[in-house]
Amino acid sequence: MILVRSLLFQVYLIGSTIYYSSAILILDALLRHPPTDRLGRAWGYSNLWALRKLCGLDYRVSGLDHLPREPAIVLSKHQSAWETIALRAILPLNQSWVLKEELIRIPLFGGALKRFKSIAIRRSEGRKGMIKLIREGQQVLDEGRWVMVFPEGTRVAPGTRQRYEIGGALLAERCKRDVIPVAHNAGEFWGRRSFLKYPGTIDVVVGPVIPTQGRKATEINAEVEEWIESQVAALPDRFGQVAAARQ
Repeated sequence: MILVRSLLFQVYLIGSTIYYSSAILILDALLRHPPTDRLGRAWGYSNLWALRKLCGLDYRVSGLDHLPREPAIVLSKHQSAWETIALRAILPLNQSWVLKEELIRIPLFGGALKRFKSIAIRRSEGRKGMIKLIREGQQVLDEGRWVMVFPEGTRVAPGTRQRYEIGGALLAERCKRDVIPVAHNAGEFWGRRSFLKYPGTIDVVVGPVIPTQGRKATEINAEVEEWIESQVAALPDRFGQVAAARQ
């Protein structure tokens, strides 16, 4: 039944993505102030609802009271496709994501992503990509948007670690904006390269503000990594075992 339920959700996900992407592009062409961010949030909540109904996969969030009033830079753990859906719904409305340039090239979906003022980075660009991240990141922050970054750069399986890339922290240093770390255990229920979605409850922990004034990017990045990884180690797997106890 897990396979069947996962298949049904996949059909729903594809259908909802086509529907909301089309709506975003049509309304962007027709309206002076299209409800792009509201549609993005609706897409996120819609798929979270479908996951709960079809796969028995729910979530709970703690720490939302840590979110500052002013737009900040969110650095999140990346284990699954789940957080790319959920954070759009859970966190503040106006979000611009740092993402792989290949996603922008996907027909329909990529066009919709552009309307969120996404910051598309080509992995091979190196320093040029970092300059683009800082330039465009500063611009969207000044426009009142939150910048969403996965510092690991790719999905990392539970129980493994990958070096945190410096880009998000460097943006925070240059722009003197607060950083919000986010930890979760989504990979326990929806694996990084898995089609299956297991029933259970994903825990999301929004951390306290990490100040950046007068601090170097390396220091900010190290604090983010330490906080996120320690929180992830304290979260349970889908069998209810705490990760730290299993190590």
